[in-house]
Amino acid sequence: MISPALEQLMKEHEDTMVIPGENVATVMKEHPLEHALLLLSQAGYSTIPVLDREDHFVGLLSLNDIVKKMLGITGIDTANLDQLTVADVMKTDVAIMRPDAELEDVLHLLVDSAFLPVLDAEGKFCGIVTRREILKAVNYTFHVFDRKNPETKVIVHANANTPN
Repeated sequence: MISPALEQLMKEHEDTMVIPGENVATVMKEHPLEHALLLLSQAGYSTIPVLDREDHFVGLLSLNDIVKKMLGITGIDTANLDQLTVADVMKTDVAIMRPDAELEDVLHLLVDSAFLPVLDAEGKFCGIVTRREILKAVNYTFHVFDRKNPETKVIVHANANTPN
């Protein structure tokens, strides 16, 4: 369980923790893999969310997924990229979160993911929460905790000096 005082400080950054969907590079599941490769290369991302035509989240596509599909016995084969779609190689078994997710659950999921897609109750893509934004909030929290909770500072320091 996260301390309520720490969680409250973290929630001061709630507005910046979720990057809105309109600010996130995405690809449609029907797009040719060649298009997705160009998008990933130009955007500078290694992984992006995949959506359907109604903006429902359907999976994640990574540069590595595309490269694996291009590797053949004799080398790299890009000839089939325009015949394959994003749906042919995307990952569908991925961690997601809801806007009302518990902070502790989000932290656990971000241990293994650079970002988490945020979905509404209907599965529509709302945005992402990145490990980077969470770490910025943690950094802020660590730096201001003693200032905003002076009573805890005394207890923490007193306990640190208590003999075992």
